[in-house]
Amino acid sequence: MFIDEAQITLKAGNGGNGSSSFRREKFIPKGGPDGGDGGNGGSVYALCDDNITDLEQYKYTPNLRAGDGGNGSGRLKKGENGEDLFLKVPPGTIFINLQTGLQSAEVLKKGEKVLLLKGGKGGLGNVHFKTSVNRAPRQFTYGSDGEFGEFKLVLKTIADAGFVGFPNAGKSSLMGLLTMAKPKVAAYPFTTLHANVGMIDYPDIYERLFVADIPGLIKGASQNKGLGHRFLRHIERCKALVFVIDMAATDGRNPIGDYEDLLSELKLYNPMLLEKPRIVAANKMDEPSANENLDKFKAKYPNIDIVAISCLSEEGIPSLKEEIYKTVKLASNNAFATAEQSPF
Repeated sequence: MFIDEAQITLKAGNGGNGSSSFRREKFIPKGGPDGGDGGNGGSVYALCDDNITDLEQYKYTPNLRAGDGGNGSGRLKKGENGEDLFLKVPPGTIFINLQTGLQSAEVLKKGEKVLLLKGGKGGLGNVHFKTSVNRAPRQFTYGSDGEFGEFKLVLKTIADAGFVGFPNAGKSSLMGLLTMAKPKVAAYPFTTLHANVGMIDYPDIYERLFVADIPGLIKGASQNKGLGHRFLRHIERCKALVFVIDMAATDGRNPIGDYEDLLSELKLYNPMLLEKPRIVAANKMDEPSANENLDKFKAKYPNIDIVAISCLSEEGIPSLKEEIYKTVKLASNNAFATAEQSPF
C-alpha cells in the first residue's frame, strides 16, 4: 500500500543532569568540586532519502524520540550526548506542526536535513559554582527537557511529468508501456488506488525522467469527490502534465468534454497547474471512432501538442516518449532562465 500521509508524535531527548561531586584523592586534601556537566539530549531531524518512496514506516510507528543525554559524574566527566533521531523521508515530504497548523519543514533534495525539534541542554556540574567565597559548592543544575511536537507528514511526489485523466482512460497501461512500473491494469474504472511513480529511460542519450500517475479523476474531484482529490497534490511539482484522453469515447464519453472537465478540476484545485506545459495523449486510436473524434479535438484545440497513441497496439508510444522529453526539458530550461533573471 502506498502511504502518502502519516501523523507522528516526536520527542527530542532530555539533557542529562549535572553532578555534585568532590575530588577525593590520597595526599590531596580538600580537593575541591569536580562534578561534570550532563550531556545534551538528541535532536530530531528530517532527512531526505531518495531510496524511500512513501511514508509507510511512520504509519505504523507513530511515536518516536531521540536519545536522552547522560548525567555528569565526578572527575569532571561529562555525560554522553543523546543520539539524534533522523526521520528518513522521500523527496517532497512536508512536515506540518499540528499544534500551530503551520508548515515546519519541507525536504526536496537527497541528503537535505532540517531540524524539527531541539534536544534539551545538559545541566551544569558543581565545578561551575566554585568561587573564592564558596569553595565547596553543592549546587548543580538539572538538564532541560527536549522539545515535543506532533506532526502531520504529507508527501507530494516529485516527478518530471504527471499523467492525469478520467478513470479507464488508459493511464496505467501507458505507465506500464513507458516505464518499468507495473501498475494494476483492468477493464474497469478505479483500478489505480494510489499514486504510481515510474522512470522513463532514454538510453541513447543517457537520460531518464520520472513520471507520476494519479488515480482517475472524476468531475468534482477538487471538492473531494472520487479518489483523485487526495492525490492531486502529487502533480503540483511536476514540470509538465500529460492529459490521457479516451479518444474512442468508450462508455459514452466525450473527449472534448473530458479535457475541459479535467482543466476545470485542476483550476479549482490549484490554478497554477494550468500554467504548466501540457501534452494530450489521444489514447485508444485503434478504435474505429477515434479518428473522427481526434479530428474534432484538433479543430477545437489547434494549438495543443497532441500525440495519437494506442496502448493496445503500442502505436505512437515512441513519439509520446520523445514529446515528453522535449516538453520537460523545455520547461526545465525556462524555469532555470527565470531563476537567473530574478533579482532575488
